Amino acid sequence: MKTGRVLDSFQLNRAVLGRQLLLRKQQGSLPGVLEQMGGLQAQYAPSSYVGLWSRRVGMERADLDRALHDRTVVQGTLMRVTIHLVSRQDYWPFAVGLRTARRQMWLRAFKGRRTVDEMRVLADQTRELLAAGPRKRQDLLRELGGLDNGTWIGIGLWVDLVRVPPSGTWGHRRADLYGLAESWLGPPDVSEEEGIDHLIRRYLGAFGPASTADLASWSGLPGSMLAGRVREIDVVPYRDVAGKELLDLPDAPLPDAGTPAPIRFLPTWDATLLVHCRRAAILSEEYRPRVFSTHNPQSIGTFLVDGKVAGTWKFDKGRVETAPFEPLNASAQDRLEQEAKRLRAFMK
Repeated sequence: MKTGRVLDSFQLNRAVLGRQLLLRKQQGSLPGVLEQMGGLQAQYAPSSYVGLWSRRVGMERADLDRALHDRTVVQGTLMRVTIHLVSRQDYWPFAVGLRTARRQMWLRAFKGRRTVDEMRVLADQTRELLAAGPRKRQDLLRELGGLDNGTWIGIGLWVDLVRVPPSGTWGHRRADLYGLAESWLGPPDVSEEEGIDHLIRRYLGAFGPASTADLASWSGLPGSMLAGRVREIDVVPYRDVAGKELLDLPDAPLPDAGTPAPIRFLPTWDATLLVHCRRAAILSEEYRPRVFSTHNPQSIGTFLVDGKVAGTWKFDKGRVETAPFEPLNASAQDRLEQEAKRLRAFMK
């Protein structure tokens, strides 16, 4: 593979912001928005709504509720064994592509907890319990004889489960109602290799240009597994200023480094702020401990000014309260207040 041109942090910043729809909101369907984003991390249900509101024109809370009920959008445990919202079309390629690596990761993390044969038996029992339809987590645990949380997480890696609405929505935030993915969506029709290739393309389309290590961090797939599949995909090379190789999809957009970036509110655990996206410098390392720390394990809402995290926000007593890290100039403060009013109207 030839060595590509150098991209500095300003260009990488605008590339990620553009592909994450944070330079310009996207019109169109929720599944399409989620596919462009590479899915949306959704441990805390309201965060999903805010993340989509910041990226989709005319987003209303009922839109996501409707998409979940219509099954065009699916909520399940996927990348990094974390709850994500994805389109119906992306669910099976993601789930199948991640399957082997996630099981191996669980077996390492819970070494000695259960054997593979034991997990298969528990998975079969769970399928039988869900054959008649979705059930709550507490009911499943009781029927399975009482399980520790680690074993319950493992079951979801041997049988594909989705969160069924109203579970995991604005009005019912606890994602505790489970159904069989095959019953909810139909059986998978993709191979593991096809799923991995799909994950690679989705990541580069949503966060590229990026390194194989970044892709591994985002997906939870081993770098060795990804390196072999990347060679089978049509990609173009770039380099960062330190000389690290970055990969991208052919003809993927690279906005000019000077492209204006509007005020944007991000929810907790927004993927643009995680380690796999550090190259874009959206979250300054100076401020990272104020967003992610052992004292703040649930992350915190943030807002962007000129494409970078400039402070935090929270919704309290019907108001969006902002806390800039540094004083903002009058223009930025005014734009922040206007966007906060729009967010308040969305959240009320």
